[in-house]
Amino acid sequence: MQVYTGSGKGKTTAALGQALRACGWGMRAVVIQFMKDGRNSGEIAASASIENLKFECFGSGGFVQKGQPLPEDLRLAAEGLRRAEEIVKAGSCDILILDEINVALDFGLIEEGAVLRLLDLRPPNMQLVLTGRGARAAIIQRVDLVTEMREIKHPYASGRKAEKGIEY
Repeated sequence: MQVYTGSGKGKTTAALGQALRACGWGMRAVVIQFMKDGRNSGEIAASASIENLKFECFGSGGFVQKGQPLPEDLRLAAEGLRRAEEIVKAGSCDILILDEINVALDFGLIEEGAVLRLLDLRPPNMQLVLTGRGARAAIIQRVDLVTEMREIKHPYASGRKAEKGIEY
């Protein structure tokens, strides 16, 4: 099990690199994206040409207020977590990426206990990758690999907008 966390850019990118590598060897990869709706996403557009890479998005597309989620945000996050549990229990992929699940936890959309139970359900032959800022200590203790991306410099700080093909 792996975690990509921290304030720097590259957490989702690293996880998707793992998925791409696995798919290159004929493995099946599923990416469940929390808090993202899948619109305007280069990685989802590219995945259409990779037979064994599937995305499932569980976000409204709107801004989520930390600690004050809307009922729709809570519903979508719970649905994403249920879907992840189905995949884990069925063992229906080789690598399951839970993109932005750490942020969903931090924002109060899902509970830590539910994520820890999901980790316990993971079959030994399935790679599980969790991304997002603010990974919880209990999760960090349970996984095998943790990488923290640290921002040193980012174009946002100088007012540059997100670039197509780079940030989305």
